[in-house]
Amino acid sequence: MIAELLKLAGSIAAILFIAWLARYWKLGGDVRIRSEEQAREIAQETLCGFDPVEIALDKAGMAALMRDANDRHLLVRRHGVQWAGRLLDHHNEARLDQNFLTVGTGEKTFGSVTLNLGAQASHWAAGLRHLNIGRPHA
Repeated sequence: MIAELLKLAGSIAAILFIAWLARYWKLGGDVRIRSEEQAREIAQETLCGFDPVEIALDKAGMAALMRDANDRHLLVRRHGVQWAGRLLDHHNEARLDQNFLTVGTGEKTFGSVTLNLGAQASHWAAGLRHLNIGRPHA
């Protein structure tokens, strides 16, 4: 019985130590896009040479939509504690619902992203519709 209690106490101590260590090293945490400058850095890391001229940040900081001077659109979203991004083309789907813009890339592994863009949502929805002008018909 005492051996069982010692094992339990040792396990709890080990778990608490690992939790403390993770906190000390600042592992995990709340990853969000907090500024346009941070969004620019993420864009550069995601797609080399992508220099945004217009940036829309999700109000929760979970995603961003960016446009460069060549009218290419980059969608960036949180993927765990990292960032994942996709260059949007005529395969994208955009659905506007008041201040929310849902963007689908047509890629199952990336999924769709809903951004709360406030009053900017309709502007970005219109910009994404222009990507679909040359869309091939099924």
